[in-house]
Amino acid sequence: MHDTLSALVERALTGNQRPLEFYLRDNSRLPGPRANLELANDVSSLLAASVLRYPTNVRTLIDEFANGNRKMVPSNTPEEFIMLCGIIAYGACAATYPGWREDTFELLSHYACNTNWRVREGAVIAYQRLLTAEPQESIPHLFALATEGNYLQQRAAIAAIAEPALLYEHELLMAALEIQRIVLERTHSASAIDRKTEDFRTLRRALGYTLSVIAAAAPQPGFALMRECAGWRDADITWILRENLKKKRLAKFVEEIEQLMKLLT
Repeated sequence: MHDTLSALVERALTGNQRPLEFYLRDNSRLPGPRANLELANDVSSLLAASVLRYPTNVRTLIDEFANGNRKMVPSNTPEEFIMLCGIIAYGACAATYPGWREDTFELLSHYACNTNWRVREGAVIAYQRLLTAEPQESIPHLFALATEGNYLQQRAAIAAIAEPALLYEHELLMAALEIQRIVLERTHSASAIDRKTEDFRTLRRALGYTLSVIAAAAPQPGFALMRECAGWRDADITWILRENLKKKRLAKFVEEIEQLMKLLT
């Protein structure tokens, strides 16, 4: 598959992009429960490897794939998969090509608010590609989403950095803890009206697992943050904490879980 894909990417950048687009559609696995993320990541990596040779052509291609005119695409379709590939490619290419980063961060903050959940996931994956390559440049943008963004943008910030493979880096781990704190505090201060919205519920569901990822990587400060949040006596925060405590990644922290459960009763 990789040789075929590589040849199609080269052809797309030097003349005819349609065969690549047809290939991606045919292998998207959509409609279906799970898009072909392996393929989306492979094509984004190949485009990133080509960006220094064909910067204009790569940008034109991913702009078209990612629907640069910002029209809506139907969910769970091959068309959505093409858009997903373009969004992930933005992150992969910007990680390689510094001149694109500011534009890419702006685009990703837009796609983080898309009504299609797979498009939102594409933005998260793209942020992760940038975090891996350029953490010092990427972290401030996630902090901006956490402190100033809407509920879906906050969700992108916490989901992007709550990735176990990223948290071996101390800088990213400390940033992840602080971003979780910021978003939890904003969640606690949300109005009763906001809490009934679907965007708030989407953020709440993400918080229902991201905190456990951070606590597994940094148990002492992670559980300390959860104990602090338990003291807020907020029904939504309590739900978030209980969901995190169910995760298998925290199962070995028996004493810490028991202490938290007592605080939540």
